[in-house]
Amino acid sequence: MTDYTDSQAVSRLSSGPRTFFRLPHRPVAELSPESGVDAVILGVPVDGATGYRSGARFGPEAVRAASTLARLGSRERELVITDVLRVVDGGDVHVVPGYHLRTLELIESAVDAVHETGALPILVGGDHSLAIAELRAAARHHGPLSLIQLDAHRDVLDDYFGVAHFHGTVYRRAVDEELVDPSTSIQIGMRGSVPREDLAEDGLGFTVVHSDEAMELGCAELARRIAETVGSNPVALTFDIDFVDPSCAPGTGTPEVGGPSSAFALRLLRKLELPDIRTVSVVEIAPPYDTADITAHLGAAVIFEIMALVAARRSRQRQDGGSHA
Repeated sequence: MTDYTDSQAVSRLSSGPRTFFRLPHRPVAELSPESGVDAVILGVPVDGATGYRSGARFGPEAVRAASTLARLGSRERELVITDVLRVVDGGDVHVVPGYHLRTLELIESAVDAVHETGALPILVGGDHSLAIAELRAAARHHGPLSLIQLDAHRDVLDDYFGVAHFHGTVYRRAVDEELVDPSTSIQIGMRGSVPREDLAEDGLGFTVVHSDEAMELGCAELARRIAETVGSNPVALTFDIDFVDPSCAPGTGTPEVGGPSSAFALRLLRKLELPDIRTVSVVEIAPPYDTADITAHLGAAVIFEIMALVAARRSRQRQDGGSHA
């Protein structure tokens, strides 16, 4: 199966259909537990639940294009991702523009199919509303998850424009449906103006680290706090690109000034050590507002660092004689 594991062969792929990181394209319907795939990257081209400016539906294709620049060797983790993990591009999830609840059902079904194979789903959005479908599928297989959310906004409003499912309500819905365990979850990077109700204690129980505090703590201490909060629980890791200051990531629908740099964000991911990541999403990349594709390149870099994190954990398990996670 050299198309998965031979990193030199993968790096030479320069023709044919464009895929994430020039990885093999394998439709999820063709995969099974016997396929031996460790992770599936899925595009989720949805932005029908955005509150300010749309365009994130074009995020997956922009990240695919940017990711062709990347090699798959991590200097910091001292490994080649495809020497450890078998990763494929599963294509894009089918969506129904204008019918958000139906779209959520389709996303949930696609992510559930990835979990059925035993692989890790890595979702590339698309607006953050996709996360409720992602978490429904993950919790069905792994129970309530510990959330690690890197984001400028908490997304815990009870409603948005009078509706329950929007990109600003997704994690309140996740608590309502018992998909995440707030007591072992952490939200990092929040900043900017907020509705009046956000100034009061919401009672949800998340650990919240606002943007100024996060930058004052530094990456090493922040990574320690994240690991301490989630423990050995199954983790849902989500990275909203607006976690990063818009000077570094202008291509997003709800930019918030005063955030960390792209260098800080990537350094934080390199410091993370997490034992049990079960679902990943990188969201809110909106190419119409990007400059020289820098936000798309950041999105690709974030996915790369998360894959390297997972690969490093898997490599250590194999060296220690541990079981396949």
